[in-house]
Amino acid sequence: MMYDPELFLPLNPEDKETAETLRPSLTYWQDVTGRLMHDRLAMFGLAVIVAVIVLAVFGPVLSAYEYDAQDFMVSNEPPSLAHWFGTDMFGRDIFVRVLYGARISLSVGFLASFISLFIGVIYGGVSGFSGGRTDNIMMRVVDVIYSVPVMIYVILIMVVVGPGLKSIFITLGISYWAPMARIVRAEVMRLKNEEFILAAKVTGASPPRILFRHLIPNAMGSVLVTLTFSIPGAIFTEAFLSFVGLGVSAPMASWGVLSSDAVGSLAVYPWQLFFPAGAISITILAFNFLGDGLRDALDPKLRK
Repeated sequence: MMYDPELFLPLNPEDKETAETLRPSLTYWQDVTGRLMHDRLAMFGLAVIVAVIVLAVFGPVLSAYEYDAQDFMVSNEPPSLAHWFGTDMFGRDIFVRVLYGARISLSVGFLASFISLFIGVIYGGVSGFSGGRTDNIMMRVVDVIYSVPVMIYVILIMVVVGPGLKSIFITLGISYWAPMARIVRAEVMRLKNEEFILAAKVTGASPPRILFRHLIPNAMGSVLVTLTFSIPGAIFTEAFLSFVGLGVSAPMASWGVLSSDAVGSLAVYPWQLFFPAGAISITILAFNFLGDGLRDALDPKLRK
């Protein structure tokens, strides 16, 4: 077959420039960020989370009331200009106590996520990369930890160190990394036979370098989504434990403690329960919105 030059025409420089600038080249994380920013629910959730954090940090400091200051002259007052969320039976401002409780609840949530990220990622990565008997033994340990209810951990730890915030921190530190380890293990086992891992082995990369420079970074999508969903789970766990009397104790205030104190007077003073319960619901919903947005943004199938 003879080559016909007339069938092939060179591209004009102007057309070439137009074709190149039609869609600028984006990295994976730039593409993820762009899709996430176009998700209105995810951005709404992120804005709520930032607002809650800012209020928790600066709200109690700027308020005219102390979270533990009692004034029986204004006890059980409804919401007003002086007390935006009303007062409790001891005359304490509920608005300040809700903001102060956000410090404890958010600190528990972020600490549990940090533990989950640090221990779960390393443990699950080593287990999935090693495989064989090592993986089997390590996962049986995770199964044992994961199968014991959180309440059992709390009761046992309370016997040793007593009730309070320390017990919650230790409990979450013992048990909260197990789900993350399972997810990271599954991602590492899926990725370790990919071509780029085989290429790294051929070039002489050591197993730790393959794990921490290639496998774990490529599993960060699932890690970030799981991390985002673990924070509201830890917040709810702390609120539940404090609600049943196994968390922080007076005069410290967490959202669970505030809800527990208000249950007895729900029929008479409903606002005392409405505001802390609303703070729990809004914060957990915001994290779920953000987690859903991250999951959609990190899905390679949605890339344009």
